[in-house]
Amino acid sequence: MTTIKDSVHDHIEVEGAAEALLDTPEMQRLRRIKQLGTVQLVYPSANHTRFEHSLGVYHLASRALSHLGIEGDAAAHVEAAALLHDVGHGPYSHNIEEVTQRHTGKYHDDVDELVTSGNVGDVLESEGLDPTRVAALVAGDGEFGQLVSGELDVDRMDYLVRDAHHTGVPYGTIDHERLIRELAFVDGELVLAEGNVQTAESLLLARALMNPTVYRHHVARISKAMLRRASEKLLAEPDIDADELRRMDDYDLLVALRLNPSTNEFAERLANRTLYKRAVWAELPDVPESVIDADHETIVDFEREIAARADVPPESVILDVSSRPSMTESSSRVMVNGEIRQLERESPLVQALRTAQEQQWRLGVYAPSDETERVGRAAADVLGLDIDGALVSEVRRSLNTTLDEFE
Repeated sequence: MTTIKDSVHDHIEVEGAAEALLDTPEMQRLRRIKQLGTVQLVYPSANHTRFEHSLGVYHLASRALSHLGIEGDAAAHVEAAALLHDVGHGPYSHNIEEVTQRHTGKYHDDVDELVTSGNVGDVLESEGLDPTRVAALVAGDGEFGQLVSGELDVDRMDYLVRDAHHTGVPYGTIDHERLIRELAFVDGELVLAEGNVQTAESLLLARALMNPTVYRHHVARISKAMLRRASEKLLAEPDIDADELRRMDDYDLLVALRLNPSTNEFAERLANRTLYKRAVWAELPDVPESVIDADHETIVDFEREIAARADVPPESVILDVSSRPSMTESSSRVMVNGEIRQLERESPLVQALRTAQEQQWRLGVYAPSDETERVGRAAADVLGLDIDGALVSEVRRSLNTTLDEFE
């Protein structure tokens, strides 16, 4: 057994197959992938890694299994899946997953080839575990897969607490010990036991508050969009493909971007935090449906048209269209009066948080600081936006800003 000191859970005891998996190259690679990608450009202490998070998820999975009375072979498979659940993440975590998925058709939890073969597969088999079964659990399949990937999974419980801890933002603080203690399987579904509507609400509220302050902070969105653009340009070069890109770590990608003439400027801007600025920051009601639902090719066409109208180089315009607001946690199951119910049926908070999400939604158009005014006006024309509510003409550094600053 190995005991590891963790910043969030104190001491984590790792044993069995999980201990043997720790030193595989696939797990060690996660030490070189930041959990929050470019969020460190907003919160400098957000330098925690996918490796730390994976240990935390393993720890919470072990505690949940113990509480649920699941032991032996079933528990060992779930613990291995919990430790390996992020082994498929590409560099900068979710930041460029949209790019690699578009080219490969695979998301970070499509880990079959990593888990069923090579070092990881060999370790699992030597420990008497079925690699295919572990990969299925990572994908959330089966009854026990809900613990690894589902509305009440231990993944979410760890990253909310860990991200809040390392950013210094208090909104992600949840009582994960109570959440684990109140988990139960009822008719094959993972639910929170009777009397825990508020416990489920705490998970929902934490995520809803972390979104605008951390995950969708405008600087995080700008840097993420710049990294996506740079990665797309890198994939247009003949000497690298998306499968290779998604197996890089953060350092590999930054070096590749720096060495390539077509992406060097983006790499330097990201490394030195010389980021693009907001030319447009538009609310949901002010954006046409056709723009909100535009596919990647249409967005690229919009960017080219905006650049041409503003008379700036094409690389000076980045259109960042967020997906429509969603709240998967609202479908969490809780026991109420002896019956399984979805949280959204029982919680008056759900609709309020949905409304808040819609009000916080923003479409962004980003450009170099000396081109924002021209790009902003061109974007408003091309996209059919409400100019008064969309253009960003001033950012006052001396004041605390909110998402509604430019209304």
